[in-house]
Amino acid sequence: MNQNQVRTKQPEDGNGSKIRWDMRSPLAPLLFEDDEWLDPWESGSVIVQVLSATPAKRKASTKRTLEKFPVQSFRTLVTNLSTIAKNRVQPKLAGVSVSFHLRTPTPLQQKAFDLLAVPLTF
Repeated sequence: MNQNQVRTKQPEDGNGSKIRWDMRSPLAPLLFEDDEWLDPWESGSVIVQVLSATPAKRKASTKRTLEKFPVQSFRTLVTNLSTIAKNRVQPKLAGVSVSFHLRTPTPLQQKAFDLLAVPLTF
């Protein structure tokens, strides 16, 4: 597939489709997808040009990203990210205050949050 080839990529209809598209685009390096797509909301067309098909083929054959992370489906990656939690710890001991603990993300989770430009804070 060359750089000028066109592939149909239609965003899903319904609530949240723009949000899913906005998340998929930066997460593409971790997904079984081409790394870059033209945004159909900007162009007004559901036909978008593939900017590079080589990364998708390589990721599909190796099942790894360039940084050696396992390649994910969008749903699997979002499910993986949903395991990040901030836990509230309330000891029953008198005089001990409540504390919050953020689960440490895996390197894959941290990379996904970095790609989304979402900081994990306490």
